[in-house]
Amino acid sequence: MKAFKMSSTTGSRPIFLAMSMGFTLLASAGDGTLEPFLGPPKIEMQQLFQGQRFPNVAVATDGTVLASWGNDDVKIRRSTDGGAQWSESATLMEGGFQGGGLTVDTVSGDVFAFIEAHHPPAPIHIYRSQDHGLTWQTQPTKLLPNSQGHLPSMHMNDHGITLQVGRHAGRLIRPSRWYAAGNRREEWPNHYTNAIFSDDRGVTWQASEAFPEMGTGEACIVELSNGTLYYNSRVHWDQNEHNTRRRSALSRDGGVHWEDWRIVHALPDGHQHRSYGCMGGLVRLPIEGRDLLVFSNLDTPKATRERVTLWLSADGGQSWPIKRLVYDGHSGYSSLNAGRHGTASEGWMYLFFEGGPGGGGQMVRVNLTWLLQGVSNDDGQLPDWLTSRL
Repeated sequence: MKAFKMSSTTGSRPIFLAMSMGFTLLASAGDGTLEPFLGPPKIEMQQLFQGQRFPNVAVATDGTVLASWGNDDVKIRRSTDGGAQWSESATLMEGGFQGGGLTVDTVSGDVFAFIEAHHPPAPIHIYRSQDHGLTWQTQPTKLLPNSQGHLPSMHMNDHGITLQVGRHAGRLIRPSRWYAAGNRREEWPNHYTNAIFSDDRGVTWQASEAFPEMGTGEACIVELSNGTLYYNSRVHWDQNEHNTRRRSALSRDGGVHWEDWRIVHALPDGHQHRSYGCMGGLVRLPIEGRDLLVFSNLDTPKATRERVTLWLSADGGQSWPIKRLVYDGHSGYSSLNAGRHGTASEGWMYLFFEGGPGGGGQMVRVNLTWLLQGVSNDDGQLPDWLTSRL
């Protein structure tokens, strides 16, 4: 592996890390209980970055919250106290283009960041941190094509995950996309969203088969409590039916194939005046035996990107009965994650989005009680086991 220097607002320092030789499942990777996400309703927002674009948020196995940002110089900020205070901004790659998909390996504790040289299709650089995002080094990586011979691009997707259940437990997986011959409008019908996954701790990554609908890209993946993968995607091709709503599919083979495709009528895909969607965030709250999913995107019929909002599902994405507005103003791309059991981050949901009162990148931390006080989304009902806790 190649060592490099990471620059920050307070200077730079050389780093060099050795690869881990053995792996054990970390306790913080497991599910906890509902209680830490409840209590008095709480929401806090602070600006982490100015200028540029493209948010991604991940939570390391020790509970360190990582915020990645940028479409020119990709930067990282860290919080070790659950999101109250943040480190100075450090540059992960100068001139880099955010690839999204920050992925925490809950077996080794390592974190992966994906950066492209410029707007994709473009050369991909993969970085690994072995100290919860404090220092990084380049990761020599082999990326294998799918059955169509396609090597996907990374931009611009929500965080990746480590699978916890069944025969694929330990697999790393993150959303990716196929740009075909480029990002020109005439190529949009040839685009599709998919995933890449690794079974050797991030050295080799295999591209999955395509999402069932063409003209898709920018997606999110979560693992449900039974090991099924739930996939939620943006659409950006104006010939698709109901193209202002999100798409979903499932995988029962660890993310190799995607099936049971449907239109998620309850979830908007960005502002509703045009077909060109908007990157959203998705997370399953780490609560044992439950499939509480939280989704983020824009909730507006206007011709501008605004009103970033959270939606809640209590049945693994089958219905979305509750939503709550987070910020009634300019908003854009968003990324979501949740705190880890037994760490300072436990009980928080982290929404990292473009826009907000100061522009740039805003980090919101919020608990479930605050979201549960939202309004009906006219899509099913919350279960008694959840409403009884209000």
